[in-house]
Amino acid sequence: MNNNMKKTMISIVAGVLMGLTAQAQVQPKVLGENHAMVRLESGSKYVLLPVEEKAENASVRVIGKDNQCVRRPNVRLAVDHADYYVPLEIKDGQVLDIIFHGDRRTKGAIKEFACWKEIKFSDTFDTTNREKFRPAYHHTPQYGWMNDPNGMFYKDGEWHLYYQYNPYGSLWENMTWGHSVSKDLIHWEALPLAIEADAIGTIFSGSCVVDKDNTAGFGRNAVIAFYTSAGEAQTQSMAYSTDGGRTFNKYEKNPVVTFNAPDFRDPKVFWYEGTKRWIMMLAVGQEMQIWSSANLKDWQKESSFGSEYGNHGGVWECPDMLKIEDKWVLICNINPGGPFGGSATQYFVGDFDGKKFTCESMPKVTKWLDYGKDHYATVSFSNAPDGRTVVLAWMSNWQYANQVPTRQFRSANSIARDLGLFKDGEETYVSVTPSKENLAMRGAKIKNPSSTCEIVVDVKGSMELTLSNAKGEQVVMKYDAQKQTFAMDRKQSGDVSFSEAFPIETVAPTHGALKQLRLFIDHSSIEAFAGDGKMAMTNLVFPSEPYNMIKVKGGKATIYEIK
Repeated sequence: MNNNMKKTMISIVAGVLMGLTAQAQVQPKVLGENHAMVRLESGSKYVLLPVEEKAENASVRVIGKDNQCVRRPNVRLAVDHADYYVPLEIKDGQVLDIIFHGDRRTKGAIKEFACWKEIKFSDTFDTTNREKFRPAYHHTPQYGWMNDPNGMFYKDGEWHLYYQYNPYGSLWENMTWGHSVSKDLIHWEALPLAIEADAIGTIFSGSCVVDKDNTAGFGRNAVIAFYTSAGEAQTQSMAYSTDGGRTFNKYEKNPVVTFNAPDFRDPKVFWYEGTKRWIMMLAVGQEMQIWSSANLKDWQKESSFGSEYGNHGGVWECPDMLKIEDKWVLICNINPGGPFGGSATQYFVGDFDGKKFTCESMPKVTKWLDYGKDHYATVSFSNAPDGRTVVLAWMSNWQYANQVPTRQFRSANSIARDLGLFKDGEETYVSVTPSKENLAMRGAKIKNPSSTCEIVVDVKGSMELTLSNAKGEQVVMKYDAQKQTFAMDRKQSGDVSFSEAFPIETVAPTHGALKQLRLFIDHSSIEAFAGDGKMAMTNLVFPSEPYNMIKVKGGKATIYEIK
């Protein structure tokens, strides 16, 4: 990663990777109709691999000294043309051993594939932003694919965000933990890869804790990461860091938790003071398992939850267990099964005694944290200051995440949100409020909306708000005071052609009168919040040009620039 890269607001901008040194066409050694080898130039830091997204994955083995395989990424190497480039750090690699898959291996000579003409060697790579839909104030990866936030924690004035990452393309593959840090939850600095695949498997989702009392024996305040090793089976592994989460060493006795189930993943670990033990939440099919440990190494199963509770329209994933005020909240991300199709975040409110979670609602009650289409894998920052519960989500949906109209990168995180509780009748719900740090972005008042702005609407009775542009693209939001519902219609929002599941109207209960609406707009996303935190809705949009017109009936809008 280029250490001289400029830091930009929210995310380090991404870009098409282009070689900056002289290009020399490589001469592959063809070993069969689908098999070739390429010798790497030892004098360069990177080999820039040309990616064609419509191509099938090619299996790439990086061969090092003594003919040992040091990495095994899957890359959609260009057959007809290059869409963009991704860097592979040469390090100890000497040879690429490549097997192509798909129909093209029998159509045309392998020696004529476009990748041999396009492969480049360089000491640097260009990450200039070439995407009109890249957010300005939401975290995104420098390039490539990103989904679930992982391992988030706060320590020494820094917010650490790890994430599911593909460093070798902008589609899901090669799961690795990427890493970014922030001092304010607004500006993010990209750091080198944190945890990479090994012989046990690729690196799926998980969590980090700060081991303040050295219970694991790696040192006081060591950062301990837990993640799913996804190989022939899904098992739970750990790694530890003694430099504040910058670099990790994998535990020599991995995996630390195993179980006979095909979907067994996403460990969320936290300290439970009542029993003075660590607790690990695990998603297992369509239930959550609770495990405990005194030393973070030796774990025992305590209980399961969920077989008859909530929504079971898909696989349960990415759990979190949170103490909020006097209640415990179990977050359960589910895919599919969301209220409007695809992936979403449900939750349960109840009690936890260190071994068992008890839900206070009836089994069939389903509560959603966000009623948009594009809010998933919500998890909290461990060790957050001032007793806050701060969360981030992945801002996309598995129905179309691989198809959205971006290339350099795919997917962003939501803005940071603080969680609380509120009552509506006999039920307790989780409130969602934009974290206070987001107020620092608010600039001067402006007359018209733009690609990056915050809109605050004082609502009077029923309300209708339309954001639009000169191309006739629009997003219509309506609040029905009688029904106490808020709706957002993106069916004419811009490019909706990439998925039949994308053009849709989403509807949320407001749990009382909606008096104020806050909208955060950032190029390709709209996040809507009730001023009292009782409603949240997150939706992607892809307008051909920014929405620069606004019409409001039943309320008054104030628009702020994002500085």
